[in-house]
This record gives sequence, C-alpha cells and structure tokens, in this order.
Amino acid sequence: MIEPTKNETTTGLYWKDKKTEVDKVVLPFQTIETVNESRATREKEKGSFLKTNPDTSWHNRLIWGDNKYIMASLLKEYAGKIDLIYIDPPFATGADFSIDIGIGDTEWTKEPSAIEDKAYRDTWGKGLDSYLQMVFERLVLMRELLSPKGSIYVHLDWRMSSYVRIIADEIFGQDSYMREIVWRMGWISGYKTMANNWIRNHDNILFYVKDPHNFTFNKKWIPYPEGYERWGGRPKGQGLAIEDVWGVFQGEGVNSLAVISFAKENLGYPTQKSEGLLERIIESSSNKGDLVADFFCGSGTTGAVAEKMGRRWIMADLSRYAIHTARKRMLGIEGCSPFMVQNLGKYERQYWQGITFKKHPSEQIPIYQYMEFILKLYSAEPISGMLNIHGKKGKYLVHVGAVDSPVTLSEIKEVINEVKRAGQTSLDVLGWEWEMGLHDVVEKEAKTQGINLRLFNIPRDVMDPRAVEKGEITFYEQAYLDVHVSQDKYSQFIVELKDFAIPNLDLIPEEVRSKVKKWSDYIDYWAVDWDWKDDTFHNMWQSYRTRKERTLNLETDIHTYSNQGLHTIMVKVIDIFGNDTTHMIEVKS
Repeated sequence: MIEPTKNETTTGLYWKDKKTEVDKVVLPFQTIETVNESRATREKEKGSFLKTNPDTSWHNRLIWGDNKYIMASLLKEYAGKIDLIYIDPPFATGADFSIDIGIGDTEWTKEPSAIEDKAYRDTWGKGLDSYLQMVFERLVLMRELLSPKGSIYVHLDWRMSSYVRIIADEIFGQDSYMREIVWRMGWISGYKTMANNWIRNHDNILFYVKDPHNFTFNKKWIPYPEGYERWGGRPKGQGLAIEDVWGVFQGEGVNSLAVISFAKENLGYPTQKSEGLLERIIESSSNKGDLVADFFCGSGTTGAVAEKMGRRWIMADLSRYAIHTARKRMLGIEGCSPFMVQNLGKYERQYWQGITFKKHPSEQIPIYQYMEFILKLYSAEPISGMLNIHGKKGKYLVHVGAVDSPVTLSEIKEVINEVKRAGQTSLDVLGWEWEMGLHDVVEKEAKTQGINLRLFNIPRDVMDPRAVEKGEITFYEQAYLDVHVSQDKYSQFIVELKDFAIPNLDLIPEEVRSKVKKWSDYIDYWAVDWDWKDDTFHNMWQSYRTRKERTLNLETDIHTYSNQGLHTIMVKVIDIFGNDTTHMIEVKS
C-alpha cells in the first residue's frame, strides 16, 4: 500500500498504480443461441395438447466474456436500470478456474483456458494491488448500472472483506453502506475444528445501495408466537422480523443469514452458493419484474433463483464452462422464461496485452513476438504487409488469434476477405478459444467464398517451455461430428448422433481415457435448431447430462415441419470440457 499524497483529500484505499478512471470499451454483443422453452417444460407437456407460447418480448441474458467489457457495453442500454446486483468475485489466489469434471466413474481436473489464465494473471499478477484494481473498476461500472432504488451485495471472505469495504465506501459513499451480513456456511466439524485459533466458519456479504434515502427493501415478518411477550407486555406491530426469529429460536445473530444446506442442488461447481442464500437476498432487495444481475455468475445460482421468483436477469462469466453449466441449470427450470446466450462479438486488437510464459512470470511479450512465436511452433513463416494474415505454411495463409479473446465469426470473415484480395484460396486459423457456435457456420461462409478453411486449436503446451524446447507441440483441428437424419413417409424427422471424435485426446491423462467406454462419453450436451436461418441458433430440443442423471439421449424426439420445402437443421454438441461443435444438414419436407 502507498500513502495518499498531500493534495488528495478523498478517504479511500491506496495501492500501487491505482487508477480511478475506468476504460469503458464498448463492444457489440453477438447472440449465438436463444432458448424459448426449457427442457423441463417440454418434458412436462410431452403428449399433451398444450403448446408453449412464451412471451419473447424480453429475453434474459447469459453472456460469456470479460465482465469489465460486458458491463461497459451494457451501459448504453442498462445504465440506471438494474435493480439488484449480487456478485461473488474470486477471493484469493487459488486456481479459481480449475474445475473437476466427471468422466465415467472418475474425475478429471480441467485446467484454466488461455483466456481464464490471462484473467488470473491480470487479477493476481501484481498480488493484492492488481486484485484491488480489478474490484475497483468493476464496482465503478456496477454503480452506474444500478437503478435509483438499486442495491448491491458483494460476497467475500475474511481475506478481502476489509479491503473491499473501504473501496466500496469510496465508490458508493459511506452513507450507502447498509450492513455487513455474516453468512454461516455450515456446521463446525472435521478439519475446521483443528485450528489452534478461533474457528472460522462464515463468509461476509457487504450490502450497499445507490441511494441511502430511497431503496428497495422488503422486510420479512412472521406472526408473533402464541404467548410471546416483551418487557412491558405484548408488543404491537406486524410481528417478528425474521432476524429476530433467528436470534430467539435458532441461535443465529441478528444480522446474519442462517445456515442453508444445498446438497440437493449441488452441481459440483467449486464456487457454487446455495439457492436459499440468494432467495433471502433477492426477496429482500427486489420485487417481481425487477432486473437482477450477477457478473461472476459461476454455476448460475443467481439467475436460477431470480427466474423462480419472477425477476428478470442478466448473468455473465469469463469461464465458458460456467456459462454452459448455467445454461443447463436454466433449462432444468419448468416454465423458464426465454433467454439468450451471447458473446462479445468483436474484441479490439489494440486492447491485447500480451502473453506471459511460465518460464518468465513477469515478462510481457509484444504482439509481434507472440505472433512469431506461435508461427514458429506451427512451422509457418511470418509475412508482413497484411492486416489480418500473419504467416504462411505451404499453400495456406495463416491467421493467429489473440490470446485474451475468442476467435469470432466477424474476425474470420475479415481474414477471408483479405485472403481473397491476395488471390489465395487456402487459410489456416489458429485460436486458443472460439466463439460459441462458430464451427460449421464459418466453414460454410468460407466455402461460399471459395476458400479452403481449416481451424486449429493452439495447445496449452505452448505455455510450457519444456514442451517447446523438446518440440512436442501439436496443433489439433476442431472435433469431428457425424450426424444422421431419418425421414419417414409422413415427413417426420429424427436426428441421431452417430459419432464424435476429439482430435487431441493425447492431452487427456491416460487414467481418464481408460475410463471412457464409448465415443458419446465425451459429450455432455447437444441441441437442435430444426429450422436454422443462417443467423442465431434457436435451441428447440436438447439432451444433456446432470450430476444426478448421467444418461444422454442420442436421438431426438420426432419433429414435423408445418410448412413444406427445404430446411437446414443445425446440431450443436458441447463436450465435457465446454467446447462446442456444430453440424448442418439440409432436408426437404
């Protein structure tokens, strides 16, 4: 920490290189999937004459990307319009993006993606200083998004609550601080009791409002118990506040939240919070129809509870796997309102900040050196004088995707146009991450332009100097998907998955591969758009695995078209690592 200068009069927390101005980079949103009906709803109505006709005038939003860019891009539409924000930001320097994934009867730890790894370095690369800067910038944007009666709850633990309290006072004002809520997470037993100290068994939640004189708060009352009296006789009023009930009957502190078990709703997501906790917060600080947001949404608890309680919602997360987990969670809610899954459609290259290698944790590599490094590993030669083409390998021109953002459809279209202007017909695109739903769509685009396009994943091994030195770097093409469509004489259609192959199985430990019995074990989820119109994927049918139900249907229900003619069926498969592959088939009804 550094001391404030003599000219600074604002009370606040100071750290090295503190910036109070937030860069508000506005990027377009790309809707890659819409869901108008949940699986739970479809299964309930199966065989009945009821037809779901959802109100699609409003779509809730599930957004993948850096929440700093997401919030800045939401300001134009939502500044002053979000009624409640709950966030559960990373508490410490642990592997926040590592997730244990079930395969057969074993588990495999999914390491952070390149984008997640860079976010981890941005957050913790300079220790506490960089973490506080991350929190500061995002709280500034959240304050602008809050409605005049809005509230924000910041969920922390003992390591960060005191620091963030001072930052939040600076941003929202000390008068806007309402309470520090203590959430006791569970019973004290086992390893916790071994501490030679006071036993710690709670998290802290900071509660702030936009306007301390006018904010939404619904106090919860229950009737007085029979015979209940206070000093001076039987009290008047509506009854007991729920906090009083905890204090008198359950032994909980007046301003704490009760222990709430979530074993039944556990999705296996490492930072998952209980629905009971979010129910209390959403019920207290919003009303039906209000807009609730969570920009570190993880497994999607906030959106799931908001949905069940009749609130609108926006959720965002940097983890692709978190977005996938949250999507499945929403699909399991009966009567779920329409929602859409979105990316940030285009990342500006000038905001690329470089790549850090494990051998040199503090080194930031300029972009041209990064390009040369990747091209060398791909056995391609660098070329200059072109905007989007970075190298050449044989007859193929090569484009290298940025390390901190997914390769997008709009990006590849720009590359294809440059390839055409150069009079070439072959293109390789190398990427760390890919815009969701990209696969067949971009290949179709390239084919119509007369371009032979290949997509290759940049392996995480390039981050390991030992693998680089040994020359053990292999670039793998996207996954292979085989789909069969059957049609009977009544023009009824069924889609069946026939095969799915992940080309980079060598990167998966042998002890995990040995547990896989068949190709479908690598599939976690798949969905069908029966009438894809060369635009957004409309999720009309889906099958997926849950923590309790591991069975995956490999055939769809029967589909009948209401109008005759040509139709394009789009099939989307998401593997157990959160990566998606698409395949298109044309049929005639």
